[in-house]
Amino acid sequence: MDTDKVFDLCSSVCIRGFFSVFMNVRFEVNGIEKVVEAPPMKRLLDVLREELRLTGTKEGCGEGECGACSVIVDGEVINSCLVPVCQVQGCTVLTVEGLSRDGRLDPLQQAFLECGGAQCGICTPGMLIAARALLDENEQPTRDEIAQAIAGNLCRCTGYVKIIDAIEQAAEIKER
Repeated sequence: MDTDKVFDLCSSVCIRGFFSVFMNVRFEVNGIEKVVEAPPMKRLLDVLREELRLTGTKEGCGEGECGACSVIVDGEVINSCLVPVCQVQGCTVLTVEGLSRDGRLDPLQQAFLECGGAQCGICTPGMLIAARALLDENEQPTRDEIAQAIAGNLCRCTGYVKIIDAIEQAAEIKER
């Protein structure tokens, strides 16, 4: 976050009650401008799930270790369980719900279905987000690059082979 955003943050805080501090946080989520009134240190994960009803982003560990809560903020994959909502003021956020367009699955989502990359579903949103960030930067990644890109996301079901296969298949599809 740049210093200007921190100063803007301080000027936009309003106080309600004795110890309750709320602020209006303005940011774009999945292409739609949103303004959320919330405590500035409330986790982005909780704002997405509770305030915006975007429940695709999961809480796995709550410590930034599993990647289930991964979202893309201004082009970078982050763990939303570690980020206070005040830090996304003026940012662009992409969640798993934002991957599909006009009712059509993103090629990554389709590949996960076809390759069996989705099992229990806890890691799937984070895996899809990490994979989308990779393919946005590198349209033809190697299997090693795919494994590196999803290294921050834990899966206990698939052993990663089917997930890597799905990302590799999606990379072969030109339309994204």
